[in-house]
Amino acid sequence: MAAQIKAPLAGKVISVLVSPGETVEEDDEILILEAMKMEASVYALAGGTIGEIKVNPGDNVDQDDVLMTLE
Repeated sequence: MAAQIKAPLAGKVISVLVSPGETVEEDDEILILEAMKMEASVYALAGGTIGEIKVNPGDNVDQDDVLMTLE
């Protein structure tokens, strides 16, 4: 079952650093959010393969919105 990677805080997606099918290791930087003029990195919770990416640069997200899945 795929794990969901959720937004740690509300903000705007600045950059998605991975693609579907890409293999990542635990703690790899996978996405950058901007909140209150500060950038916050989102990291992989575990090693695996990126599944579906549910956001694009420029999207606004709320805390706990699903950003992508990790298989």
